[in-house]
Amino acid sequence: MCGIVGYVGEQSAESVVVEGLRRLEYRGYDSAGVVLVDDGRLVGDKRAGKLANLDKALAEAPLPRSTIGIGHTRWATHGPPTDHNAHPHRGQQGRVAVVHNGIIENFAVLRAELEGSGAELLSDTDTEVAAHLLEREVLAGCTLTEAMQAVARRLEGAFTLVAVDAEDDTRVVAARRNSPLVVGLGEGENFLASDVAAFIGHTRQALELGQDQVVTITRDAVEVSDFSGAPAEGKEYHVDWDLTAAEKGGFDWFMRKEIFEQPRAVADSLLGRHDDTGRLQLDEIRMSEDELRDVDKIIITACGTAFYAGLVAKYAIEHWTRIPCEVELAHEFRYRDPILTRDTLVVAISQSGETADTLMAIRHAKEQRAKVLAICNTNGSTIPRESDAVIYTHAGPEIGVASTKGFTTQLVACYLLGLFLAQVRGTRFGDEIAAVVDELAAMPDRLQQVLDDAESVYGLARELEGARSVLFLGRHAGYPVALEGALKLKELAYIHAEGFAAGELKHGPIALIEPGMPVFCIVPPRGRDFLHDKMVSGIQEVRARGARTIVVADEGDTSVEPYADVLLRVPRSSTLLQPLAAVLPLQLFACELATVKGHDVDQPRNLAKSVTVE
Repeated sequence: MCGIVGYVGEQSAESVVVEGLRRLEYRGYDSAGVVLVDDGRLVGDKRAGKLANLDKALAEAPLPRSTIGIGHTRWATHGPPTDHNAHPHRGQQGRVAVVHNGIIENFAVLRAELEGSGAELLSDTDTEVAAHLLEREVLAGCTLTEAMQAVARRLEGAFTLVAVDAEDDTRVVAARRNSPLVVGLGEGENFLASDVAAFIGHTRQALELGQDQVVTITRDAVEVSDFSGAPAEGKEYHVDWDLTAAEKGGFDWFMRKEIFEQPRAVADSLLGRHDDTGRLQLDEIRMSEDELRDVDKIIITACGTAFYAGLVAKYAIEHWTRIPCEVELAHEFRYRDPILTRDTLVVAISQSGETADTLMAIRHAKEQRAKVLAICNTNGSTIPRESDAVIYTHAGPEIGVASTKGFTTQLVACYLLGLFLAQVRGTRFGDEIAAVVDELAAMPDRLQQVLDDAESVYGLARELEGARSVLFLGRHAGYPVALEGALKLKELAYIHAEGFAAGELKHGPIALIEPGMPVFCIVPPRGRDFLHDKMVSGIQEVRARGARTIVVADEGDTSVEPYADVLLRVPRSSTLLQPLAAVLPLQLFACELATVKGHDVDQPRNLAKSVTVE
């Protein structure tokens, strides 16, 4: 989850590294630190809390100019967020400094070994163990690259390590296993980071690394090896977004900007996916049509918001393909011994492509010889690389920790997958598929209509600033939307929120209803009237008990008006595609409620953007 930056070149390393950390602060914000190499010594500072605390310390006690350095923003795993637990960590003699993302699972054994030989460790972290081990190798005569290879072989768990040596101002060395790391390729300078956002202002050329690899960057070269020291290669690619995409663009929060980017993101995710007749062409899938015809079960695995996108996808995929579809929380998947065969398609959804739980789930699936397809937003990340096939969402960078356009573009990718399977297997006629594709193409304009009325949602949020609890109800594909609305409120406003299938009310949850309680109700479109009418009955049930009903319903649906204390309209859509529009008012509400409560919307407490540890 942590943010990591390394630099060697001709610019001020402090400026480059701190700027990179600022762009990665969404990944971890418990503490931050930087170390530079200066004339045979390591200089730096590190502080608990936000990056602003480090900025202030560096302003008060400036560091000497250096052209090589590393930095880190931390999301705590071992030890509380304090100055002494902040990264970078140094070896016993201060010769080597290291920053780290992940968890070193055998650190307790290694720490006992170090302390038994007289080492004095100053922090509670697992990272400091790596610093001491690296320094011992360097003091024994190894280069920093050789030291990193040797230490990486001893470590267990998931980690990215980036290190510098006080007596070598030419190189920064890193190692990765099951944790994100990317190289930025410049002219007379090179970069290391846990996300391309850290260096996108300097270069858009990047190098993706494989598992269990060590990379050494100098001003003019990048060398890659495996942990044994054998030469290896990375894969170079071009980043297709620029610095302006990672800026707020006049919005107060990245999250709010990303909410308003959803019409464009959905449109981009549809580009090039079909021909003029509506026939789908998903070239990136990389699986033959024969393989897809053999699929007899689909299991979607994901966490958090991506899991809720998967729950929506289940309704669509089963309806269009008639293939049984299960949806599994990734962190539970491999522990329940799932039944997988060569004809099982496991669909892994992850915005970052580095979600540790989801990565472990797909590795388990591949061990069982199932096929794996990734739905991901990040080119070059681990999950797409380790999958048999991929559908990229093309949402652009999502900086806010609470996912918004990630969710809607994941829905689009799931819809495309379901329709493509239906096309390949012949379970839907071509004109039926084309009709859904046409409706998807119309969705960006429909989303924009919802966003154009954002002020009505903001007004509601300001009215409900004092609410202690909010419930969300939905049926069919609206049920996962209710779950996602509740999650957004928990993440951002720090209040109790629950999402329920409306039919479950009378089986227990209706006991929570009390006078004045806000209840969001996601009403299915007319057309499947049995669904619609059952939902309206649920609204009447909670309203009869004093709830304040906030009804999200299609334009023109007058039947809900008598039962809505507040009515939020969305453009008319089919039942399966309605979640794309229905989720937007819930995102806007959570963002504004958190704002009026004075919370940090982009960096909610205790959360980080990419969960890269199990």
